[in-house]
Amino acid sequence: MAAYAALVSLMHIIDDLESHHSPPISLNKQQVQSLTENVMFLQEFLEAYISPVSDEADPLEMRIADVAYAAEDAIESHIVAKIQLSRSRETIRSRFLSCFRAPEDPKTVSSNHDDDEEMNLFQDVQNMIQEMDQIKSLAMQRNTDKVVLHVTRRSLVSASSSTGKNSSGMVVWSEGVVNGILERLVSDQCERQVIPITGMGGIGKTTLAKTVYSKKIIEQRFDVCAWATVSQQYNAREILCELVSQATNKSKEQLSEKSEDKLELELYQYLSGRRFLIVMDDMWSIDAWDRIQRFFPENKNCSRILVTTRLSHLSSQLNNNYSLQMKFLDEVRSWELFSKTVFGVGSCPHELEKIGKKIVENCRGLPLSIVVVGGILRNREHTLIVWESISQNLASEVNLDNDKFCMELLKMSYNHLPVYLKPCFLYMGVFEEDDSVRVSTLVKLWVSEGFLKPMNGKSLETIAIEFLKDLIDRNLILVGEVGKTGNIKFVKIHDLLRDLCLNQSKKDGFYHVIGQSSPRGLSGQSSPRGMSSQRRVVIPRNMPKKKVLGDLQSMPRARSIISEYGRVPRIKNSRLLRTLHANKFPYFKDAQYVNLRHLAVEVGSLSSIFTSFTRFWNLHILIVSCNWKEFTAPAEIWRMPQLRDIEMTRGIFYLPEPSSDDVVVMENLLVLERIANFKCSEEVVKRIPNIKKLGIKYFGRGGIEQDDYYCLNNIKRLCKLEFLQVDCWDDFRAAPYALTFPQSLKKLSLYMNGGFEWEKILEKIGSMPLLEKLKLWFGRFGTGKWEMVEGQFPSLKYLELGWCLSLEHWTAESNSIFPCLEKLHLYLMEELKEIPTQIGDIPTLQKILMSNCGESAVMCAKEIVEEQVELQGEDLPFHVQVWVRRKNEALVQIVQSLAGPNFEAYVLPY
Repeated sequence: MAAYAALVSLMHIIDDLESHHSPPISLNKQQVQSLTENVMFLQEFLEAYISPVSDEADPLEMRIADVAYAAEDAIESHIVAKIQLSRSRETIRSRFLSCFRAPEDPKTVSSNHDDDEEMNLFQDVQNMIQEMDQIKSLAMQRNTDKVVLHVTRRSLVSASSSTGKNSSGMVVWSEGVVNGILERLVSDQCERQVIPITGMGGIGKTTLAKTVYSKKIIEQRFDVCAWATVSQQYNAREILCELVSQATNKSKEQLSEKSEDKLELELYQYLSGRRFLIVMDDMWSIDAWDRIQRFFPENKNCSRILVTTRLSHLSSQLNNNYSLQMKFLDEVRSWELFSKTVFGVGSCPHELEKIGKKIVENCRGLPLSIVVVGGILRNREHTLIVWESISQNLASEVNLDNDKFCMELLKMSYNHLPVYLKPCFLYMGVFEEDDSVRVSTLVKLWVSEGFLKPMNGKSLETIAIEFLKDLIDRNLILVGEVGKTGNIKFVKIHDLLRDLCLNQSKKDGFYHVIGQSSPRGLSGQSSPRGMSSQRRVVIPRNMPKKKVLGDLQSMPRARSIISEYGRVPRIKNSRLLRTLHANKFPYFKDAQYVNLRHLAVEVGSLSSIFTSFTRFWNLHILIVSCNWKEFTAPAEIWRMPQLRDIEMTRGIFYLPEPSSDDVVVMENLLVLERIANFKCSEEVVKRIPNIKKLGIKYFGRGGIEQDDYYCLNNIKRLCKLEFLQVDCWDDFRAAPYALTFPQSLKKLSLYMNGGFEWEKILEKIGSMPLLEKLKLWFGRFGTGKWEMVEGQFPSLKYLELGWCLSLEHWTAESNSIFPCLEKLHLYLMEELKEIPTQIGDIPTLQKILMSNCGESAVMCAKEIVEEQVELQGEDLPFHVQVWVRRKNEALVQIVQSLAGPNFEAYVLPY
């Protein structure tokens, strides 16, 4: 796996140099051809190769990885040396010109040095080519024709058709198990009760808890429901923040500045007097419970705490009288889960039923094992020979104890992955246990790491999403959170599968996790894997600075540093670094990081980054958070066509206008976010033809004298734009009515100042054929009306209105509005008196959420529910959820009196 990833990464470097508009070095054309041919051959070889080695690293793969890494080192070291030399030349030249005479012209010295460096590079690359030729000869002697399960690159179109719903979420327990937990949760016993669910990893504890937690009766029974994952290395403050956020409906950003003591007090006070259900998932120690339990008051009102744990002795400490010990699935339910995983709503062909039941028997009733094996078979040909091969592999592990058996079975699922998916899967181990990983972050990291192979003319980001969906389809990655329009926003990985990622990555030398093991080769011994095991470095949470610094200083060939938490110390010998993904890295005081592709950091100042900007020869991702209030990018940013993503997560970021003299088309640029006073001029449109996501904000009086000073009319010419967010602050005086939209747009968020009238732009918005998500905040309705007409918003799934002033009457002249709408969210619409009753007729509608809206709008929503109950009965496909402030006592009473089936009422604490 590491070998394949190394080959793809090497090919990216060669392609980047060949396609660069101003490459820092030039490779010999004949050598490029030889390298390309060898790399392509070895990639194809590895795609079909099944290693005969199981427990140790494969010597042939090690050799391939080492030669690919050596070629990378030779090329990138030369690039870095050349860039740093050019910097020193400037210093020498300035000193030379300041002298009256000198013994030797610095240009001559530099030229001689360049010749020597180019000769060294040529010889190093030639040595790598000769080594690859030898490996190629060896590979050609390997006979892979006898392999039964020959892995082929199947169509990714079918892989990407996954709905994102894991079969591991299927309910496979008897009604008695589910009802037994429910009875405990809703019983009339007044004392606060702890209800433990116990069982080995992968047996379905969390899935059972989620099943119960999502029941309607739970929502109706408890005033507060909240869920937190504890994990083996628990963090009390993060648990508190999660629980307070869910209980009080406050964002985590609002809570981020509060101390742990204040969060503890806020949670305790909020839960006091309320009936609550708290789920503490994945508890590992009684110490964690002792630390956390004091957050939960004893209200004597039937509050409950549901705990999942692998440790049987812990469950008895939590509750002496009761715990649910999860049992393995019986034969019938095991077969039911297996069939649903492999065939969905279909059934198993008769000729495969016998071997299928043998496979299920070897899974020993463990749900995780069943869905993982099912994920393997779902993506294979449904033939007897394929299924018999899987059965034989399972049977060979039959004598292992349950934990070892489960790990070996999961390893088998890894071995059956196509080689191009293996690095993507193993990369999930760089994130902390039980972390929810943002999909956009994961995609950016996969792209910048260089192990995604280009194919079929698709962008690397598209390929990454397809690979992710494939891994979800195989039940190796879990969907954590789905967005408003059904897209996957966060993913997770089961901790057993994460353990597999860590173990396999250690064996392959794919990445090194500081503190878990010493990387090979650091002890002074000559180790062929020492180099590869130090290419990627992961810094876990709460790792001592001394340990981090000691390991990092011993890794001169490190290409990636991943640190989601904490501060990364300054590293002196990291000149080859390509990926720096760190929470805090305040040490950009020189230009040593010229090889960066991915820079996502929080820094104290942007000046040091922008001073070195022109030397980042291959920067793809720039995501920076800085405390500086305002800053302007250098003009050179428009001459960096390799950039794919520019985001400023904090502060105000200006882009200078590009020069018309030197037009460099930035074909790779897909994301521009948090750009201030963005002028979409002709010159800008030329340069960003493929932009997909654009986030811009406007403020100040600039352009007030012109109708379209910021050229907003040109936004419609960004014909590949899919997401647009525009913020106009209160002091922005130029009315942005010239704003136009491309037909490609799928998501639109507009935050307008109080003088903006929505009626003047809604017709444009409603005509967009692909628009799925729309947010309209602030502004006003000058007429006080929004009259819907037929044919508008044909694809809209999610609509959010927030604090739109003066809107009183929202009506529709047609019975057919929002044909695809799933969710309607209304915030602070206090003046709204009327909602179109036709909304209740929308067949796709799932939810109407109203937060701090007026009494008339709430009554209108209740009438919509009652009308639909008369037509369809009480089991409606949608429900209404109303949130009101506690201080609005009269409205609280009214809303609570309306609560009932399909109409839920909640009280906000503020």
